[in-house]
Amino acid sequence: MKLPDKKRLRRSMMFLNCQKPGLIKDPYIYGLDCIMLDLEDAVAENQKDAARYSLYHALKEIDYHGVERVVRINGLDTPHWKEDVRVCVAGGADVIRIAKTETAEDVKTIEKAVLEAEKEFKKPKGSTLLMSALESCKGVLNAYEICLASDRMIGIALSGGDYTKDLQTTLTGTGVELMGARQHIVMAARAAKVQCWDTVFTNLDDMEGFEKETRMIKMMGFDGKSLINPRQIAIVHKVFTPTEKEIAFAEAVVQEIDDKKKKGIGVFTVNGKMIDIAFYDGAKRTLKMAKAAGVYKGGLV
Repeated sequence: MKLPDKKRLRRSMMFLNCQKPGLIKDPYIYGLDCIMLDLEDAVAENQKDAARYSLYHALKEIDYHGVERVVRINGLDTPHWKEDVRVCVAGGADVIRIAKTETAEDVKTIEKAVLEAEKEFKKPKGSTLLMSALESCKGVLNAYEICLASDRMIGIALSGGDYTKDLQTTLTGTGVELMGARQHIVMAARAAKVQCWDTVFTNLDDMEGFEKETRMIKMMGFDGKSLINPRQIAIVHKVFTPTEKEIAFAEAVVQEIDDKKKKGIGVFTVNGKMIDIAFYDGAKRTLKMAKAAGVYKGGLV
């Protein structure tokens, strides 16, 4: 069995309520990168068992056509998380999203449960990856340690609603109240070499505001965004997919640096811009993202 890809393209990650089979039977038709099958907040307390049953059969029986299957489990402060983990592993979920993560120890607790479940259900060790949702000031401050807590970790995501409650403020729509947390978790993720995702945008009547926020978090360094509605997918993909102009420039940078290195030249210009070796990794990253998104067929990556 091929193990899940920790570095795959994850621009869009849309929440879907496991309680509602109609929502989780064919979301791949929207062309998103990841689905987030939710066992936590979206599911009523007395419906947790029913949601797990629905989740298990969805994972086992539905062909999601390559869309990554992430499951948000209930928090460690609930009686539900252990059975959530068992069902995720038994069904073959690609990633478990750990709700309300505050410490590296939280990640290690889930990791231990996942390993036990992999043994129980005879799954390859490492077949279930992990990510963490940071929903409190403590969680945000511990972001770097959380990222490094397990080799299974693919990244961290900000949960803005719960975070601002803990911060003793509210979501204003300006982004000011989230700016510190956003930049902190991006830095933590980059230092730990994992990915990071921004919080949801809940006002579906303000698609202009949603695009503005998406462009801002792209500039801040995020890999993608958590979503609540299919209408948001196209905007996220447009923002996070390199344009033809960006691809052409990245190609020129890679080709020029490869050529100039052989000649012992360290600084030169591309399209009138001063370029040196520091631009190389960024250009390669642009081409890798473009290839993963299906808009680049070249051979430089």
